[in-house]
Amino acid sequence: MGSVYKMLHMAYRRQIAKTFHDFTDFVNRGNVVDLAVAVVVGGAFSKVVDALVKLATGAVMDPVLQRLQVETLSALPGGTLLVSMINFLVIAFVVFIVVRALEHLKRKEEAKAVVVPSTQQHLAEVVERLAIALERRTL
Repeated sequence: MGSVYKMLHMAYRRQIAKTFHDFTDFVNRGNVVDLAVAVVVGGAFSKVVDALVKLATGAVMDPVLQRLQVETLSALPGGTLLVSMINFLVIAFVVFIVVRALEHLKRKEEAKAVVVPSTQQHLAEVVERLAIALERRTL
């Protein structure tokens, strides 16, 4: 009975070691680290946008809110939803602008990567095609 227990225990330890090894491989791929950084930066950016939206809506909406005798936009029915939607639109717009700029830079880099053949290379290709055409005529 003791040997069965030892075999099960060793198999269990191997499985844990394999799982831990797979996990470290997964984390070290780089995508997970990039994703973690993006989540942290996104959370911080979300707080900045929230503060900006509160400032902007407060400045614009204060006279209306005072007439309605409401302290904040969130205090209105559906106000929290409205603030969340404004936050979403601001964040989505900024992400759109960033992605658009990155795509523009990527296209510029790809355009630079296109290799233009040198004049000598082009002339050599033309001479080769001409020689082939002349050979065909004589045969």
